[in-house]
Amino acid sequence: MRENLHRFFRAARGAGVRLSPAESIDAMRAVSKVGFADRTMLRDTFLLTLAKTQDEKKALGDCFDLFFDQPEPQSPPEDGKADQQDAEGSDASDSPGDAGSGDEQAEQLGQLAQMLLAQDRSQISAAIANAASAASLSDIRYFTQRGIFSGRILDQMGIQRLRNDLDNLAATNPALAERLTNALDGLRGTVRDTVSQALMLYGREEAENLRNEILRNAPLSRIEPRQVEQMRHLIRQIARRLRERYSKPRKRQRLTAWKRRHRDKPKIIALCDVSGSVARVSDFFLLLIHSLHEVVDDVRSFAFSGHLIEVSDILESKSPEEAMAEIMSKVGFGSSDYGNSFDDFEHGWMSAITPQTTVIVLGDARSNNLDPRADILRRIAERSKRLVWLNPEGRMAWGWGDSEMPRYSTFCTVVRQCATAKQLERAVSDIVASYQ
Repeated sequence: MRENLHRFFRAARGAGVRLSPAESIDAMRAVSKVGFADRTMLRDTFLLTLAKTQDEKKALGDCFDLFFDQPEPQSPPEDGKADQQDAEGSDASDSPGDAGSGDEQAEQLGQLAQMLLAQDRSQISAAIANAASAASLSDIRYFTQRGIFSGRILDQMGIQRLRNDLDNLAATNPALAERLTNALDGLRGTVRDTVSQALMLYGREEAENLRNEILRNAPLSRIEPRQVEQMRHLIRQIARRLRERYSKPRKRQRLTAWKRRHRDKPKIIALCDVSGSVARVSDFFLLLIHSLHEVVDDVRSFAFSGHLIEVSDILESKSPEEAMAEIMSKVGFGSSDYGNSFDDFEHGWMSAITPQTTVIVLGDARSNNLDPRADILRRIAERSKRLVWLNPEGRMAWGWGDSEMPRYSTFCTVVRQCATAKQLERAVSDIVASYQ
C-alpha cells in the first residue's frame, strides 16, 4: 500500500497538486482507516486531505481516475476466426490419434502462453501490474521511453519463453500457434496502453519542466500568441518561487531589544516602456512585479510610450488580460518618448521616491531621436536607493541608432539585459534579495 501511495503522490504532484511531506503523511493515515476497497470513499479521502483549491480538486480527481483505472486487457484480434479455423481443421484433417493433442501441448507451454490461451482477464491484468512494478514503470518520464518500458514489462512476463513456445507450435500445431499469436498481439496492445497511461501520470511534470525551460530561455518579445498563456503561467510560478524564498519569517535573534536594528519597509517603483517594440516584455514584467506584494511592500507601477501614467490600481484590480488591454488602450503601442515620459514622472510622482526606494526602468532606451532628458534620470538616481535599468535588447544594439542606453547607464546602479524570463527572474530575485 505504501509504495502504491507514493506513486500516486508523485503522479498528483505532476498534475499540479502541491503536496508537502506532512500532507502526504496525513493522507496515508486517512487511507489506512478507509482502505482501498471503496474507490469512491478513497477518492473523497484524497480530495479532502490533499486538495486546497478547486483547481487542485479537479486535477487530483482526474489523476485519481487515471491512476486507479487500469487498462482492460485487449481481446485477441480475430480470436473467434482462429477458434473456428482450429475446429474446422480438426474435423477435416486431424487424425483420430491427434484428438486432444492441442490440449496436451497447451499444458506443456510456459506460464505466459497458458495464461494467454485461457484469456483470464483478471489474471492478465494482475500479471501486467506486477511486471510493470518490477520494471519500475513509474520511472518513465519521456514519450521516447515507451518502447523501452513496454519491452521491459513483456520481458518480466516471460516473453522469451513465449517466443520459444511459438516456434515449437509453428511446426507441430499451426492453428494453436496462430491462436497464441493473436493473444500475444492483444497483450502487446494492453501493455502499450499501460505504458501510455503511466507516461500521462508520471511524465507530465518532466514534460512541463522541459516546456518551461524552453520558455524560460525564449526571447519574450518573440513569444507566439499560443504561448502567451503558458508564459503567464510560468511568470506566476517564478513569482511563487520568489515569494516562498523570501517571505519565510526570519528566525528571532537572541539579542536584547535595544540592540535590534529597525528595517524600513522596502519600496519598488517600476517604469515600463509599453511602446510597440517592448510591450510584450512589459506585460510579463508588470505581472511579475505585482505578484510579489507578499515580499515587497508598496509597489507602484507606471507605463509609458509618449507619455506616462500610473497603472498600479489597474494591475491590482483586474486580470492580467484585462489589465494589459486597458493599459495598452490608454498608453501602449505608441512611439516612445523617454524624455517626455520622465518629465511626466518628475512633475507627478517624484516625491514618491525615498532613500529606501528601488526604481526599475524596463525599456530599450530608444527615444526616436527626441530629447532623452537624462538630467531627470540623474535626479531620480540621486533621490532613490538605487536605479536599475532592464533592457530587453541585446547589448550589441545599445548605443546604435536612436538608443540612449550609454547615456542613461551613467546614472544607473545596475544595468542588465533582460530579454528572457530566466534573465527577468534573476534580475528581480537580485533586487528582492537585497532587502532580506
